Amino acid sequence: MAALPSEQFDVIVVGAGIMGSCAAHAAASRGARVLLLERFDLLHQRGSSHGESRTIRATYPQPHYPPLVRLSRRLWDDAQRDAGYSVLTPTPHVDLGPKDDPAFVAAVANGGATELAAGKGGARPKWAGVFRVPEGWTAASSELGGVMKATKAVAMFQALAVKMGAFVRDRAEVVDVARKQGEGTIVVRTSSGEEFHGAKCIITVGAWTSKLVKSVTGTDLPVQPLHVLICYWKVKPGHEHELTTEAGFPTFASYGNPYVYSTPSMEYPGLIKIARHGGPPCDPDSRDWAIGPGEGGLVDPVARWIDEVMPGHVDTAGGPVLRQPCMYSMTPDEDFVIDYLGGEEFGMDVVVGAGFSGHGFKMGPAVGRILAELALDGEARTAAEAGVELRHFRIGRFEGNPMGNATSF
Repeated sequence: MAALPSEQFDVIVVGAGIMGSCAAHAAASRGARVLLLERFDLLHQRGSSHGESRTIRATYPQPHYPPLVRLSRRLWDDAQRDAGYSVLTPTPHVDLGPKDDPAFVAAVANGGATELAAGKGGARPKWAGVFRVPEGWTAASSELGGVMKATKAVAMFQALAVKMGAFVRDRAEVVDVARKQGEGTIVVRTSSGEEFHGAKCIITVGAWTSKLVKSVTGTDLPVQPLHVLICYWKVKPGHEHELTTEAGFPTFASYGNPYVYSTPSMEYPGLIKIARHGGPPCDPDSRDWAIGPGEGGLVDPVARWIDEVMPGHVDTAGGPVLRQPCMYSMTPDEDFVIDYLGGEEFGMDVVVGAGFSGHGFKMGPAVGRILAELALDGEARTAAEAGVELRHFRIGRFEGNPMGNATSF
């Protein structure tokens, strides 16, 4: 293991998933001395940043997300240019839902999506015929869509951070973050007894956020880990190419109960990822890797949805071919936490990024830059310039209001 420099770092980032890796890259790109710490092996599969694919879309019911997505899309392009390879494959994106569903209507409007014409007219894309849109529903398409190779993307940002001078250390479980008595230094301690000193600290530990914040400050941050299941289903014979990115097939999301999302057939030829958003609460340190008795609630509703909406193209007999467990880190309102840890001890020297609630990966580059700017500058100029309102992500929104920003949809 290479020795780390003994002098103080400008920023110590705790947690090397997509958010922490992007934050380390953003800080290092400005010349800051950065240390990125990860409790497990780099690119491990025990959190929320691993796997083959994530989607990108700007169609959100909440108006504060599309500007963040559009900013992030530009930053994905910048990072891919610097790396010299791609991790994001552009596709169209389609949203399906009841015409009178407020969340669906708002998402279409906020994301600038266009409703698909009914019937089989020439204005409809070829892939539109794959969906049997239920009575009373409609579909809307947008150009800002795509599939990100998740693990490859995390590795890309880590490599770029190191190229810009950042230090990375894995198998370093952080157990305490504290201010050094009488000094402005933040001391980060690991389970092995190591101490690292930094002017600032960024905490991005995903499903372990509540545990670490509780141990450091004694306060409860409402970030609940959820057990989720990624399902890959067999494409029916003769339709394998039709559902691929090469054929222009879109990412899609379906509103209603259940909320279902999908990426085109890409990582496993002949299979397509279609999964349910959400899952039951779990403890990240004692997960059921066998995918226990609650599995039916994550699989059966998806099978019924497929049989109703894509019956001619996806086979549900026998269930999904592949099932991969993952985790969400869910806040009560499904909005992110991007804020200073605060208090007399930490003030504006420790920043937390958490609660990305199963929809944050796409915004990793933007969130990472915002976290780095908050730590280094005390403000996020990039967010302001892009029209991103950070007030929605403050920790204080839960004070006296446990549901935070939650709305009727």
